[in-house]
Amino acid sequence: MDNQTYDFYLTAFSNSTENPLFLFCIFLLIYLIGVLGNVTIITSVIVDFHLHTPMYILLCNLSSVDMIFNSSTIPKLMHMILSGNNSISFKQCFTQLYFYMFAASTEDILLSLMAYDRYVAVCKPLHYHMIMSKQRYVPFLLGTWISGCANSLFLTFSIYQLDLCPSTKINHFFCDIKALEKVTCSHTQFYILLYIESLVLGLFPFLLSLTSYIKIILIILRIRSTSGRWKAFSTCTSHLTVLIIFYGVALLMYVKPPSVHFEIQDMVFSIMYTAVTPMLNPLIYTLRNKEVKEALARIFKINKNKTV
Repeated sequence: MDNQTYDFYLTAFSNSTENPLFLFCIFLLIYLIGVLGNVTIITSVIVDFHLHTPMYILLCNLSSVDMIFNSSTIPKLMHMILSGNNSISFKQCFTQLYFYMFAASTEDILLSLMAYDRYVAVCKPLHYHMIMSKQRYVPFLLGTWISGCANSLFLTFSIYQLDLCPSTKINHFFCDIKALEKVTCSHTQFYILLYIESLVLGLFPFLLSLTSYIKIILIILRIRSTSGRWKAFSTCTSHLTVLIIFYGVALLMYVKPPSVHFEIQDMVFSIMYTAVTPMLNPLIYTLRNKEVKEALARIFKINKNKTV
């Protein structure tokens, strides 16, 4: 298929950019907060040996994925807002699709792995260090990144092979898989591909996370003391909050049937999914996690002492 000469046109707020500088500043602020927050968590986990545990190693990986999430869509959007040029080349579009799907599928699997980690910590605390040993969780982590990469390659290449319609207008602010359906002639093949993707790397990780938290809640309810129940549940609140936001927005984006009436809603949910959620994740973990805050305090104190 000779599609490499195509240039797509992303609508991307083209009808509501009366003050593009203000819109640019909003997205710049969201992007910088997200990057700064995720870099802070990554640095904290690497520098502070107290955080060299499976829970925080997984959190460090989540922050890395969130940075890919942010960087795959927001910089191009900011460029379009400032320049007024909403065109994107064929190769740029599919490169953006690849990194977006890579981040989405990797985070999906990673969140389910984090849910399993919390299940072991709450339900099998005496065996935690044996079950979540370095020899076990490191291969799982490598498998998560490899699976995300392989899935994104398969999905991007499969859509690349489909025939494109004459229309090159994409009603979105980036090359989202659902938005590309509008410029694809092979609708049946496209939806088969999309539903298989949703089942394998959407439903299965979600069910694993759901099963883990059902078991966690059942164990917590058996604890007699209120303080004991809260202590057990507090170890999961940050991750559970992130999980609800991630899957909640994803369901609102991809479960609805395609319709022109939903295009504006899809764009709003996509901003939540690709920009706001990666910004909120580090804030949730740093504000609600005592060990992360203590690690930041130790790092700040070390740096302060070095400057004296």
